[in-house]
Amino acid sequence: MTDTARARKLADRIRVVVAETLQRRIKDPRLGYVTITDTRVTGDLREATVFYTVFGDDEERAASAAALESAKGVLRSEVGRQTGVRFTPSLTFVPDALPDNARTIDDLLAKAKAADAQVREASSGATYAGDADPYRKPGEEAEEAEEAAEGPGAADGARTDGVRTDGARTDGKGSSDA
Repeated sequence: MTDTARARKLADRIRVVVAETLQRRIKDPRLGYVTITDTRVTGDLREATVFYTVFGDDEERAASAAALESAKGVLRSEVGRQTGVRFTPSLTFVPDALPDNARTIDDLLAKAKAADAQVREASSGATYAGDADPYRKPGEEAEEAEEAAEGPGAADGARTDGVRTDGARTDGKGSSDA
């Protein structure tokens, strides 16, 4: 069973060693502005994946990837010398997708902001379809019942259940004996 804390420490150390070695010892002209963003080590400490980003266009990214692949042996030797582990892990360089993901998220946020601005603009002169406050409040039901009893139908003897106070039916069934 391996210790994940040890793997994490080794990954952090490999990230620092690779970054310093790229800055000081590797003099490949194809190597652009490379930033080592993360390193992950397998549980058995045999393989290390190094994530990197390159500032520039696609051509510079491809050239930097080729330079990293050619410098892999020197970098692995330096990692082995500075970490002191029994077995030096093999290095695999993977371009980090973080900048592309961040760019996509920024584009989506800009679209959402534009949509919110459209909704705000459309609703600026709008009014409510009904009352300003469409929700009933406690106590209003009793007031509405009193208003219905005192309303215009109360004067002529109409009730809401279909029977008039003078005995005639208002639903059309039967005759009025008034």
